[in-house]
Amino acid sequence: MNLANKLTIARICLVPFFILFMELRGFFNTVIALVIFCAASITDFFDGHVARKQKTVTSLGIFLDPLADKLLISSAFICFVSITYLGISAWMVIAIISREFLITGLRSIAAYKNVIIPADKSGKFKTTSQIIVIITVLVIVIINEAFNKYFGMSIEFFRFYSLGVYSYIVIIIERIPYWFTFFAVIFTIFSGAKYVFKYRNFIK
Repeated sequence: MNLANKLTIARICLVPFFILFMELRGFFNTVIALVIFCAASITDFFDGHVARKQKTVTSLGIFLDPLADKLLISSAFICFVSITYLGISAWMVIAIISREFLITGLRSIAAYKNVIIPADKSGKFKTTSQIIVIITVLVIVIINEAFNKYFGMSIEFFRFYSLGVYSYIVIIIERIPYWFTFFAVIFTIFSGAKYVFKYRNFIK
């Protein structure tokens, strides 16, 4: 097994640990979850770079790379739904995961016909936008957990008791997870539609 595929498998192996620390909650656990997610995201860049540089692109790598992305991204958004103050709706996560099921099914049909569908630029842009959203949301969760741990306060406290411009700043911070995720969903749907249109002959 080449280095690129090992990096991809490492990303898959990090997913259960990310979920574990997200479920444990708390300031330090969320920080660890962020570190794990960032480490996994870095492998997403390096596995493709290494494969192209060493000319070791394989069918296994083409299959595992998007699968690893799906597992990591879907796990993060599912964890976010349970954190109510983030305001991330279940329909957003359903839309993201549905797109992944759709493209996976399309790839399966193509593979049955001995055709491998690689990730294109829109797919990579979609993944990058989702990673940015997830890291941003994790940072907001960490800030909230820090206030809870060290000051006994949360975002809700500042929303109800802050005055003037500070209350508006808190409201903006509160809405960032929702709107960032919303735009990520738009990119995700666009990317899925592009794949379906480009490879519609396999569906026919």
